[in-house]
Amino acid sequence: MERYYQPEIETASREQLTAWQNERLVRQVKHVWDNVPYYRKKMEEKGLTPDDIRGVEDLGKLPFLSKADLREAYPYGLLAEPLKNCVRIQSTSGTTGKRVVAFYTQADIDLWEDCCARAIVAAGGSDEDVCQVSYGYGLFTGGPGLNGGSHKVGCLTIPTSSGNTERQIMFIRDLNATILCCTPSYAAYIAETMKEMGLTPDEIPLKAGIFGAEAWSEEMRRDVEKTLGIKAFDIYGLTELSGPGVSFECSAQTGMHINEDHFIAEVIDPETGEVLPDGEQGELVFTSITKQAFPLLRYRTRDICTLSHEKCPCGRTHVKMSKPRGRTDDMLIIRGVNVFPSQVETVLLNLGYGANYQLVVDRVNHTDTLDVLVEMTPEMFTDNLGEVSRRQKQIVEGLRSMLGLTAKVTLVAPKSIARSEGKAVRVIDRRKI
Repeated sequence: MERYYQPEIETASREQLTAWQNERLVRQVKHVWDNVPYYRKKMEEKGLTPDDIRGVEDLGKLPFLSKADLREAYPYGLLAEPLKNCVRIQSTSGTTGKRVVAFYTQADIDLWEDCCARAIVAAGGSDEDVCQVSYGYGLFTGGPGLNGGSHKVGCLTIPTSSGNTERQIMFIRDLNATILCCTPSYAAYIAETMKEMGLTPDEIPLKAGIFGAEAWSEEMRRDVEKTLGIKAFDIYGLTELSGPGVSFECSAQTGMHINEDHFIAEVIDPETGEVLPDGEQGELVFTSITKQAFPLLRYRTRDICTLSHEKCPCGRTHVKMSKPRGRTDDMLIIRGVNVFPSQVETVLLNLGYGANYQLVVDRVNHTDTLDVLVEMTPEMFTDNLGEVSRRQKQIVEGLRSMLGLTAKVTLVAPKSIARSEGKAVRVIDRRKI
């Protein structure tokens, strides 16, 4: 029996959802026009006033916002409320240029936590559960978002943050944690550590995991599910929109339901900006229609996915987005071929390797090179050079079949690639250095 945190919203009719979106979009455009000179100027450059936006059908008239706009307007240029109405900031972990700083009123935080609560209930959570939040706390949105959602559901919340893996495992076992929230790469590390400790899935009290903040493959999902004896759910979000909980997986696990009462989603052709129909792959664009302090209209996420309005067996009516296939800005173009780290991960996991690998991209004599470092599992570790060579060739063939290009593969000893407690560093691109 499927449970919902806010059933009247999560199972609302398409007519009701559209009515909410129309009303909230009109109100939001007026709010932004009145309070954000930066965006008002962008509208004026397109010859628009709020009167031109009467509902969702007019959304395509509005200008896009990008990360470049956020950097240009940093820190207060996109703020739509007086500072005295704001109670918190969160910030991205961006590595280039200025960080994105997002502002929240108390109402913004309440709605964000509602979205995270929906995700926890969709993963089977209730007030009977113990929820361990092993996302980073502080400026990063992962910890605070799931922490607040867990409180709203009524779970006993363990705010461990990331790191100190032995302590994480101690709390999971001693306090009988049933739900684990963290990045998928950290979940894989916790799973690997538990396996090394000789723990079987039956000895681990967890029943579900809510994993997000980085791309991960279906193979990685199955690997973590098997080792921890859980069902692993995807959650999606961006600091720019609030944080995790923009969308989340239900029991069907065929995509993530977008919280359409708060966010309008579009998929566009990243080159032309043209809006694409359901099922066509393109760049995800979001408009936040309930956010007070930091409302972004038509924000280009750089995430590549598809949308689907097909009826879901879970009973939720909100549109679903596919797991992002990658990002337009961390997609690697190597010798003219588009390469996503998740494709490499799929090949490795299918061949029995763990999720610890690194891609090193370089340019030698004006030609791109791709070196893939792959960590052997303790079971397969060997110093037999013939066996190592055979395995490397097997991976080279698998990658050639998946990517359409030849990579150099180096097998390395177990635990020789640095572990991550936050987002895993999968790619070192020396062409940009």
